[in-house]
Amino acid sequence: MVVGLAACECIIYDAHSLKEKRAVLQRIITRLKQKFNVSVSEVEHHDVWQRTTIAIAAVSSSKVATERELHNALKMIDSFPEIERTITDIEWL
Repeated sequence: MVVGLAACECIIYDAHSLKEKRAVLQRIITRLKQKFNVSVSEVEHHDVWQRTTIAIAAVSSSKVATERELHNALKMIDSFPEIERTITDIEWL
């Protein structure tokens, strides 16, 4: 069993309040959970309007499958025009 964890620091340029930030995050997190076999959560910068860190965890029987799932989830985050992924750290457990 292989566990992969991707922590993505992101910027939401058009968010002018926590409500706007959470609306963007909720849409992204919901889509990730629906489309991929991953767990997703905001883990840092809860009270900052334009900055966030999203953690994505995937578990499978092989590193290749886990890596593919994380890569596809990160690609989906990049497809949202309202958010920019700046720093991504991937850990294997």
